[in-house]
Amino acid sequence: MAVASLVLLTLGSATWVRGDGVRDNDPAHVRPIPPIGNDLDPSEKQSLQHGLDALGEAIDGLRKELSDKPALLAFLPDVQIFYNAVQYPMADHETIDVGMARRALAHGMARAAALRAGQTPWTSVTGPRGYVSRIDGSVQPYVLSIPSTYTRATTANPALKTWRLDVWGHGRDELLTELRFVEMDDLLHEHKYLNQPLEPTDRFILSLYGRYINAFKFAGEIDGLEAMEAVKGQYPIDENRVLVIGFSMGGALSWEYAVHYTDMWAAAAPAAGFAETKEFLKFFQKEDVTTAPWYQQALWHLYDCTDCVANLYNLPTVAYGGELDPQKQASDIMLKAAAEEGVRLDRIVGRGIGHHYTPEAKEESDRRLDEILARGRNPLPDKIRFTTWTLRYNRMYWVTMDALQHHWQRARVDAEITRGTDRKATGISAVTQNVAAITLAISPAHSPFLAGNKIGVVIDGDAVNDITAAADGGATIHLFREGGHWHRLAEPNRSLRKQHGLQGPIDDAFMDRFLIVRPTGQPIHERTGKWAAAECDHAIEHWFKQFRGHPMVKNDVDVTDADLAQGNVVVFGDPSSNKVLARLIGRLPVRWTQETVTLGERNFAADRYVPVMIYPNPLHPDHYVVLNSGFTYREYDYLNNARQTPKLPDYAIIDVSTSRTSQSPGDVAAAGFFGEAWELLADDGKMDTANKATTKP
Repeated sequence: MAVASLVLLTLGSATWVRGDGVRDNDPAHVRPIPPIGNDLDPSEKQSLQHGLDALGEAIDGLRKELSDKPALLAFLPDVQIFYNAVQYPMADHETIDVGMARRALAHGMARAAALRAGQTPWTSVTGPRGYVSRIDGSVQPYVLSIPSTYTRATTANPALKTWRLDVWGHGRDELLTELRFVEMDDLLHEHKYLNQPLEPTDRFILSLYGRYINAFKFAGEIDGLEAMEAVKGQYPIDENRVLVIGFSMGGALSWEYAVHYTDMWAAAAPAAGFAETKEFLKFFQKEDVTTAPWYQQALWHLYDCTDCVANLYNLPTVAYGGELDPQKQASDIMLKAAAEEGVRLDRIVGRGIGHHYTPEAKEESDRRLDEILARGRNPLPDKIRFTTWTLRYNRMYWVTMDALQHHWQRARVDAEITRGTDRKATGISAVTQNVAAITLAISPAHSPFLAGNKIGVVIDGDAVNDITAAADGGATIHLFREGGHWHRLAEPNRSLRKQHGLQGPIDDAFMDRFLIVRPTGQPIHERTGKWAAAECDHAIEHWFKQFRGHPMVKNDVDVTDADLAQGNVVVFGDPSSNKVLARLIGRLPVRWTQETVTLGERNFAADRYVPVMIYPNPLHPDHYVVLNSGFTYREYDYLNNARQTPKLPDYAIIDVSTSRTSQSPGDVAAAGFFGEAWELLADDGKMDTANKATTKP
């Protein structure tokens, strides 16, 4: 379920977990999530530790034995998930069921023995699997349901059909751990409870873990993409028959994936989730967030699905809500937003029921989805409607926004392949708002254009000439706006500017590979040094608690040039205490001396204020450097998924003389967004985030 103020559907038992309702609106009294676990009997704990040590030794042995057999070594994560499932709750004093832990260790040892013998029998049956995340190198679990009629292709029988894939998002359960997830008792219960088959005969089902209960946001969002990539790399999935579906918190996943990765799906089926921040919290949590700082309100656009509902123009969407379920608010507000955009959404209502499907509604939903999935996705629709607020989500089928005029304002593209009276494709027309550069890429596999033919392109009334389809019929057209008109580019502009994966805010750095760099030197000031060290510890601890992985961490003196080249670097401390920051500070838009921290024309006392910031790494501009921050939402926000939005923009100045709270690392003396060329703006970007482009183009 999306929030803690209702009775929450558990994933694995017949019991229910109740949140604290409006009591979860008190930042001074925040209950821990994950909750503190049970104490084990010493003999049971010792027994589990012995089993854990044995499995760890087996994993280490396999890593060495299979070092020259990469095809088999690739299945080692399928063993490691069982080790993590027991080790994590034991190490962090989380809830653990001893019987379940024993079974997990036995399953892990059985897989290890099979893998040592060169066998992977579990890959042909439904069960938990694992992959290694690019973000932090952690092994993450998922469950793959394999249809009983599926058989692998062999040399003797090479015929291979492709299969439908349903991507499933689970509900919120604060007691969910890797152990409960990989043992699948909970998952079986949820699918049975919702009348959702775990193992149908006609499709694969990918059940996502999503890195715990973050509503599949941030690293949880990337978890789904990485898990899908792992499945598609091993099984013959039909790219045009993929469904995203979920109930409760999983319904929020379905809304978010539908509007942000629209061209990946044949259909979406969000049920009883949440879809935005402000109205949901007001309605459901009785919480007024209209007094939140302006930059936080701007950042709601990252996950507010109502803002991007126009993207569902090409995506059949069958939503669901129980008539008596307060979470029907999500589909209510999405239908309202869709109507304002002229987009049609289907919604089925379960009559006389709360947070549940009725059998009749589930049957009708399945019928509609089966019909849609049988038709499949159109990989190259003639007409596209695309809206975004950030280049994090910058692609829709054959349209890619390469640059915006202003981040956190609405950007739109309405584009269409134009056809003559004979229905033959003749060109492309597009109308845009708040877009500075765009790429139109027509895949040769589906191109409607004839090889060598001219393609007439008209964008915002500007005709762009001399464009010809390639020999294979495809076309890639880069365009940029200058002086109020559009022009053609040979290649996208690679100068320092905001672009996909390099657009901020601070939280964006934690959606790709990152390394935390600890300071080891003497800080400029003791107070700021202690604050930075504490924030470093907080970032490491809470990354595990909320995103279920141990981040890669190095001391500043041990960081190599290769480390800096491999991904984003998150440095804590100051130029005196952190050697990596000392290398970079002269090329960052902040000056930091013993006396002052200078941001633009503003000076702050260095013994009291610390900058936090995201910026392209001057040494490796394709990656970020982050100063003094982990992900920016904190303990208070763990209590409700709708609160889990970025709390700081591209930069902030923190007053470390004030107390840390469950909402902030300290008082914010200044904060804002860089401009589109990563420049400081006189008003911290406040005017640039004002939504001046609300109407359709």
